[in-house]
This record gives sequence, C-alpha cells and structure tokens, in this order.
Amino acid sequence: AMADGLEPDPAALRELSGPAALSVLIALIAVALTLLIWRFVQGRRSSRKAVLLLGLCDAGKTLLFARLLSGKYRDTQTSITDSSATYRPSRDKSTNVTLIDLPGHESLRLQFLERFKAAARAIVFVVDSVAFQREVKDVAEFLYQVLVDGTVLRNAPALLIACNKQDVTMAKSAKLIQQQLEKELNTLRVTRSAAPTTLDSSGGPAQLGKKGKDFDFSQLPMKVEFVECSARGSKGEEGDADLEGLEKWLVKVA
Repeated sequence: AMADGLEPDPAALRELSGPAALSVLIALIAVALTLLIWRFVQGRRSSRKAVLLLGLCDAGKTLLFARLLSGKYRDTQTSITDSSATYRPSRDKSTNVTLIDLPGHESLRLQFLERFKAAARAIVFVVDSVAFQREVKDVAEFLYQVLVDGTVLRNAPALLIACNKQDVTMAKSAKLIQQQLEKELNTLRVTRSAAPTTLDSSGGPAQLGKKGKDFDFSQLPMKVEFVECSARGSKGEEGDADLEGLEKWLVKVA
C-alpha cells in the first residue's frame, strides 16, 4: 500500500515499466551526463585566465602589450623573458584576464609556450603585416607548432591572428595573410605527414586539420579570427594605437 493509503493502478505500473519508461530513463540519463560534461568544461575554462601574446621577434607584441595596459607608447626591445599583468577588457564587466607577453626569439618561444599553454584561455598570435611576405614561412612554422600542440588542441583556446603595423602603407591585409597562412600550413602538413610520425605531448599523433582536404582555419577545434591593428598608430608615438578590433575580441573571450 502507498503511504497515504491509496493503491497504485496496476495498469499504470505496467505502462511505466514498458518501453516508454525506458525511453524516459535514457533521456534523463543523457540530460544528466550533458549537464555534468558542460559543468566540467566550463569549470576548466573558467580556471584558465591567461591570454598569451605570441609571434616572431619584432612583430610588435611588447608594444601592443604596453598599449593595452596603459594606452601609451613606449620604446621596446626584444624580450628574453615573459611579462604579465592583469587586464580588464571592459569597464562594464568585472571580469579580467592575465595578459602574458612571451618572447618571440626562436630559441625561447617554445619553452615559454610550454610553461604557459595550459593556462591559456585565449591566444593572440601577432603578425608583422609589413614583413609578412618575407617572413611567411617562419610565421607559419611557429603557428604550426602551436596548433599541433596536444594541450592547445585539447583546451582549444580562442585564437586571434592580429595583423599588426597596419599604419604602414606596405602592410598586407588580414585577408591576404589568412590565405597565405592557410597555404603555408597546408604545405607544412603535407611535408610533416610524409616524415616519420611525430607525437604530441599527449602521446598521440599530431595532426592539423582534416585528412584529404586542403587546410583552412575552420577545421581547427578552436574559433580563429583575424583583425587588422596597429600598436604604433597612424600618428606614431604621439597618437593613439588602432586596437579596436583586438579590444572587442578580448571583451568576448574574457
């Protein structure tokens, strides 16, 4: 008997114990698992508060770092260590991130990436738009190393390619830079796949994009965007930087 003295309807019990009840149970389990996974992913993402500034030497990372923090121009030199500071992307929101400027020198950049990659909520990959045509192979090589890293692939931090130095007349557009990078990354993928298999940090084979298709950025697990910017600004030291696209992106990812 039920606690209130009412007897359950046998027909209703038979109905609940049939296929309908099984379907309801499966649906409830699926919803519960989805919620658990979502909470786990959100928890991991919220614990990652770093925005890494990557790129080759002289791409303008350190000046960009300074402009974001203070708005002011300052003379910079090639970094041999990291610099970090708390950055609040929006006055309307209390959230903040840790900006980390990493050295771009070939002998240092991967060891600093190794140190900070697990904390990356987002990555800003800074490109010198003026020297791009000359440096495209080196830029693509470094970007390839970032994109096939096991930790980066698993965490899939938002990625922005910041096409810097747009104040200079000879600067290449973001669209051209994207096209050239996709072409170079595709070439790298083909040559690397022909070589003996390399392993990423998780012990599995590193792979860029989708097999059987020419590479493009939409194939990556993270969202990739391109912006044109100028850390120096059109008026040089006396003027403001042109970082509107970058600042809007930082508000989104914070």
